[in-house]
Amino acid sequence: MCDEFRDFFIGKVAALRATVSRAPACGRSVTATRGLVAFEQISLDDLIKIAGKAKPSGSPDEVMPTRLLKEVFPVVAPLILHIINMSLSSGIVPDDFKKAVIQPLLKKHGLDASLAENYRPISKLPFLSKVLEKCVYHQFLVFMDENAIFETFQSGFRALHSTETALVRVLNDIYLATDSGNSVLLLLLDLTAAFDTIDHEVLLHRLHHYVGISGLALEWFRSYLTNRKMCVRMGSYSSEYSDLPWGVPQGSILGPLLFSIYILPLGDICRELGVQFHLYADDCQLYLPLNTSSGLSISILTNCLREIKTWMTENVLSLNDQKTEAILFAPSRHCDSSLTDCGSFNGQLTTSVTNLGVKLDSALSFDTHINGVISSSFFHLRRLAKVKPFLSRHDLETVVHAFITVRLDYCNSVLFGVSKGSIARLQMVQNAAARFLEGRRKFDHITPVLAALHWLPVDVRIHFKILLLVFKMLNGLAPPYLVSLLQPYTPSRSLRSENFMLLSVPRTCLKTCGDRAFAAAGPKLWNKLPLSIRASTSVAVFKARLKTYFYDLSFNLSN
Repeated sequence: MCDEFRDFFIGKVAALRATVSRAPACGRSVTATRGLVAFEQISLDDLIKIAGKAKPSGSPDEVMPTRLLKEVFPVVAPLILHIINMSLSSGIVPDDFKKAVIQPLLKKHGLDASLAENYRPISKLPFLSKVLEKCVYHQFLVFMDENAIFETFQSGFRALHSTETALVRVLNDIYLATDSGNSVLLLLLDLTAAFDTIDHEVLLHRLHHYVGISGLALEWFRSYLTNRKMCVRMGSYSSEYSDLPWGVPQGSILGPLLFSIYILPLGDICRELGVQFHLYADDCQLYLPLNTSSGLSISILTNCLREIKTWMTENVLSLNDQKTEAILFAPSRHCDSSLTDCGSFNGQLTTSVTNLGVKLDSALSFDTHINGVISSSFFHLRRLAKVKPFLSRHDLETVVHAFITVRLDYCNSVLFGVSKGSIARLQMVQNAAARFLEGRRKFDHITPVLAALHWLPVDVRIHFKILLLVFKMLNGLAPPYLVSLLQPYTPSRSLRSENFMLLSVPRTCLKTCGDRAFAAAGPKLWNKLPLSIRASTSVAVFKARLKTYFYDLSFNLSN
């Protein structure tokens, strides 16, 4: 079985590359103001810090268990430091660091376990290889930031970026467009085995000519990518090692960063054709406002998609047309979105799509998403009821937060402005979780329970998340594409209010659309806060003051 899984995983990528492989066309001059020729040597203290912060995960083939290695790391650190610095100075990655052990994992519960295509290859790499990658990653990341090489609208695997920040920006643009009376067509592109089909020569060309890597640093990346091997292990059985001539290693530290560099030209294609876009790793969103004479706009989006397909073929990437989805957002929820002709995208139009874990419907009511959150939350509550007698009070609260609260809080800032009935349904979930945790009966009054737990109601948690994002944006702790949405309030004449840290609230035409845009909702909520909260000096101080403020308002403790 291990041999069969290994042959299937390798054969799948080989067959996929055979269908899209063409002579790669990658060209562009160096954009960096200065190149990266070699990596600096690592100090012993830095190495110990890096290893201490690393997760205790490694390959099943490790000679020593990873947790034990972390405990004795300060003792063996000088020897490991010699290996890592030799690798950085010679441009050679040890072969033992490039061996991955694959453990197949069923993609979804309920799938046929006898079919190999229903399994996802989970790659496990040696712990020391991740430490070496982390040493390179820190230096490489500083170089990328200093030279502004990152794609602005790439939110995957980047500090201060998340699925929520990506959705906030995309939905803000959609709300502003529909507020102006235009429909918006959103196209979600799906790539097949994107990390596994990457061509090494194209990636090295991109690193050299697009990023500015050369010399020993480029040779290190060449050594890192070549001669990689993998085997499949199930229980105590294992296949033989096989070569991996393509792809970036999943489960690695550098893999996501290298993939982001590989697809950098996608942003240039969209900008040249005037199509708005957002990327999260290999998830690509294209969206474009459509006016009354939408034929021209549709043709722009069609040309952009054609150019993207051509570029992907040249770079050995496969676009899955069957999983590519389109959804049309109308200016008003009372409008019939089917009246707008979307040309060649009519066959892909759907009334609901899942975008970065959030279900979007054409009316942007989020009913489908809320139904899913409620269903999964009560499912997990019923499962937790079976183990409640075996858990302590502290552990029970931990699992309630892990299975229920995270679902209520995930990307909840996009729920601003939804109907009160929908928020009330989510509040029922929180009430049920509170009663379950405190052992209360179904009809017991819930306000004292929430107050005792110090849990903010669902609608207040949404406001809390929006205001937290605003504070981070004002203090340089948010992505640039969000920071650009806020403008400070500038009075026409000298007023005392100019010292109150107020934000300018843009005018909106439709309450159902424009008022829900982050650019309008954030400043409105921010300006209502007391100055003592707006003038907080850190995220921790702001969160503490804001939570106390909302807690007093919600449970009437101060008045």
